[in-house]
Amino acid sequence: MTAAEDIAHLADSARRLGIAVDEREIADWLSAIADEDAEEVVSDVGSGTFGHRASMLDFSPRDLERFRRIGAIVELTGPAGTTDAALALSGSAAQSKIQSYPGDCDYFERYNIRAATREEACAVLASTMREKVFAFHRGSTYQFLEAKLGSVPADGWHDGQPVTAGSPMTWTIEDVRRGHWDLVDADGETTSVAWKDAALDPGWVKLDWVVTDPARRQLSNASNVVDVTWEAPDGSITPLDGYLDAYFQEVYLDADDLPAFTRIVDNVSEDALDNYVEQLEAEVAKYLTKHLNYGKAAKRMYNVFRLSGRYLDAAFVRELFDQPTTLLYQVWSLIGTLDNAAQPGSGIPWSAVVEQSNQLFLEVVMTMDGDDEVEIVSALLELRQALEEQETGEARSAAVEGARTRVINVVNTFFRDKLTSRPTIKDYIDDIQGADHPVT
Repeated sequence: MTAAEDIAHLADSARRLGIAVDEREIADWLSAIADEDAEEVVSDVGSGTFGHRASMLDFSPRDLERFRRIGAIVELTGPAGTTDAALALSGSAAQSKIQSYPGDCDYFERYNIRAATREEACAVLASTMREKVFAFHRGSTYQFLEAKLGSVPADGWHDGQPVTAGSPMTWTIEDVRRGHWDLVDADGETTSVAWKDAALDPGWVKLDWVVTDPARRQLSNASNVVDVTWEAPDGSITPLDGYLDAYFQEVYLDADDLPAFTRIVDNVSEDALDNYVEQLEAEVAKYLTKHLNYGKAAKRMYNVFRLSGRYLDAAFVRELFDQPTTLLYQVWSLIGTLDNAAQPGSGIPWSAVVEQSNQLFLEVVMTMDGDDEVEIVSALLELRQALEEQETGEARSAAVEGARTRVINVVNTFFRDKLTSRPTIKDYIDDIQGADHPVT
């Protein structure tokens, strides 16, 4: 087939599934993504953003000011002359042109620390993270949830919850205030890890908040994954976790950060793209087998397809993200956000929780119909009552998990049916799931 025939065939198949498509938009995107002569990193002068060309094709600046306001809450900053930073959107927030119903506000930050020794760089990381947590612990538009810093030294329990050796240490505000993280082993012995010592081997660094936008009456979980590097006096740049992340799914929010970004990513491995696709495929496998979630699998499949030359399959998945049913993916994410915002001691006003839940009801009613609508609205009503009446406890947890389960069942059915309707994608899914993991 010619390219035009391929597009017409894809569009016809999509329409038979009830998916609205724009053939001209598909053609333009396919032409741009397949352009081998295009620069790898591109800038948009009008919005002052930059990123990998594949990411920039999917980004719309319409909510840019909102993302920059939230970015001021989550961004890690350090002493002038000692640190360089470049903050980016990642995940569905970076794909706002095609995802009408994005999930959380996910950020990614390159944070480079100049220091005489690695230990000094780790000390700067520890102090600037601590300062950020305390400065943005609680406010009328944000509530700090947790930080990840360091790795659990052995199997055991932390605050009564089981933890496994090598997993990230999760610090609550109380942990950060104490300045140490306690691990209880099987014999009841307690080992304390100081905050500054955890930073010596930081592992996966992440900060999480719940935020609210009063003008939009919208709550969101906002996270910042920080890729920390140490710049030695000789100019060499070393990632503190041993791996320098690739840049294929980020949109950077400030063009002034381009020089710092360039200096850092010049050290990315030549195999970065292949490694990144392998990581994504491992996540696809996880969400198609052990932790079944076709919505999360679809988001990762899209990035696999667009970065590995399967452009028609990518174009098909791309069209799914803009369909009304995918609103429920946002609903699924916001259920957890509502729970976080309504925790005892939260600085988020209860009125913001009420407004967000009312908006969810309205959007579900406007989008869904039939049994699905009844199922989801019923789950949201039960959740609203639990948040209002239960301070903590099993009833609240059951309502949260019950609502999320009922929503994700509808999301799973939508994405499973649509993805497996395209033979090439069905073959891809079947290969991953194998005989022991049939599509169900």
